[in-house]
Amino acid sequence: MDPKKISELQGLVDLYKQDPTLLRAKQLSFLRDSIESMGDTILWSVKHASAEKTLKVEGKQPKIAESEESDLEIDDGDIFEPDQDDPQEMGDEHLEVTSEMEDQANEMREQAFAALDQGEFQKAIYLFTDAIRLNPHFTLSYVNRANVFVKLQKPNAAIRDCDRASELNPNLAQSYKWRGKAHMLLREWKEAVQDFSLACQLDYDEDTSAMLKSAQQKAEEIANRRQKYEHECELKALRETLERIKFVLEDQEKTQRVESTWQWVIRMWQNFFDFFTTILDPRIIIAWVDVTWNPDNIYKYQSDHKFMKFIGQHD
Repeated sequence: MDPKKISELQGLVDLYKQDPTLLRAKQLSFLRDSIESMGDTILWSVKHASAEKTLKVEGKQPKIAESEESDLEIDDGDIFEPDQDDPQEMGDEHLEVTSEMEDQANEMREQAFAALDQGEFQKAIYLFTDAIRLNPHFTLSYVNRANVFVKLQKPNAAIRDCDRASELNPNLAQSYKWRGKAHMLLREWKEAVQDFSLACQLDYDEDTSAMLKSAQQKAEEIANRRQKYEHECELKALRETLERIKFVLEDQEKTQRVESTWQWVIRMWQNFFDFFTTILDPRIIIAWVDVTWNPDNIYKYQSDHKFMKFIGQHD
């Protein structure tokens, strides 16, 4: 390894330490992309080629710059455990509803609203379910029950009811409004924004508009925090990779410096030995004389790899 190249790389690492955003520069995009694409390939090839012996003997480990865990956790307040109840009854969609059944369903709904006024939410759920059982084609019964599920903080059940309501009547704004509220309970801000937006398009009201703005703000905050978190993770990975490369190159340079003169002499003698072993071969000498007298005769020895190698080394 050229000491000058190592020095240049060391300068780049030092510069990166002073300004961690350096690798985000457009001019150095080639270096960032190369490091990301090669990953541990650099570490494996270089480390096992030059530093493995030193690491075993001296018991050294690379000094990787440890970065603290990022505090950019993507959460919004207390942990919310969503409901995992069995799906609620949705009624028989093929049921033929009579006028008498419709009247009974309306009566159940009125009783359910009365229970709501008294704060008896679970009773209201039962009554709305009875109404749905009697008249499963009435969309508002599902929306009203979804309302109660949201109050009970059971967003999954509320979403199921709103899904059913939107199937029966895709143009009912209330089903999207309450599904948006359910998504807010689940911290699913992007989905909430979509539902509130659709509800406002179908039937605008101030309450839904205010919830839409709140969900949009949360969604933007989460997106920005996630982007920042991913950026930190990317920089951390690049920093660790650069530190590892630095360690491996420093170890390689050290290995080259401490290599003994005797080992160098042995290599030199091996080279001379190979050369003289080749030239002392009578066939090589004859071929060499033949080609020396007439260079065109080299075609006769093209299949002799030993001679061609000798000629190639000593043209």
